[in-house]
Amino acid sequence: MSRHLSLSPLSEVSSTSFSKIRLIATDMDGTLTRRGKFTPALLQALEDLAAADIKVLIVTGRSAGWVSGLSSLMPVAGAMAENGGLYFPPGNHKPIVLTPIPDLVQHRQHLATTFENLQTKFPQIQESADNRFRITDWTFDVAGLREDELQILNNLCQQMGWGFTYSNVQCHIKPQGQDKAMGLLQVLRKYLPDYSPEQIVTVGDSPNDESLFDRRYFPVSVGVANVLEYADKLQHQPAYITAAAEGDGFCELSSYILQSFQIPN
Repeated sequence: MSRHLSLSPLSEVSSTSFSKIRLIATDMDGTLTRRGKFTPALLQALEDLAAADIKVLIVTGRSAGWVSGLSSLMPVAGAMAENGGLYFPPGNHKPIVLTPIPDLVQHRQHLATTFENLQTKFPQIQESADNRFRITDWTFDVAGLREDELQILNNLCQQMGWGFTYSNVQCHIKPQGQDKAMGLLQVLRKYLPDYSPEQIVTVGDSPNDESLFDRRYFPVSVGVANVLEYADKLQHQPAYITAAAEGDGFCELSSYILQSFQIPN
């Protein structure tokens, strides 16, 4: 039996399950975007959530440089970059580094060496264009890599003392223990302490979002429909799944939360 059959469709969930939600921690690529772009419907959903005082925190694998500019232009309550490596508070362009890095220059050199070692076994892999804007991790394009090759890359990184994950866009060489869940828990503890677990919903679509689906930390999690592509590969799966894919799925979730949420008179 396929593992994804255990996922509960959002449409079949009692609205009371989402009536307490006050914070949405969401992935970006493939979760907020549709075919790589933001849609007018998505931007309207973010505005509607903000008007209802439901905060949205972006939790992405994108680079610090990329997130710094984009998050300041969107109606969101801050953003995390590099899969839990950094946090950009709202209205602040200076990131807070969540992963301790004593020597940044040496750290980048070690990441570059690790990537070069991977290239000796996978000469086709290409450094991602945004890698020069990164602080904590190193990325290369995921396109063209098979599942078995991704597992080999993961094993090689582990042997060299690094963590590894991938999304629908990139592969990430990262410090061990750095993931979206650990970064989000740190941000919640230090900067957003007023939110309890039942007031938070985590949202994603791919393997680098898997830690956000860990019900030990986040009991309410949602995968947009395209997560089914990876469902059999995820140890932790979302509690619920939308009918629509990508950004349309996030809009579906947004509407569901807003319908469940009663704004005081």
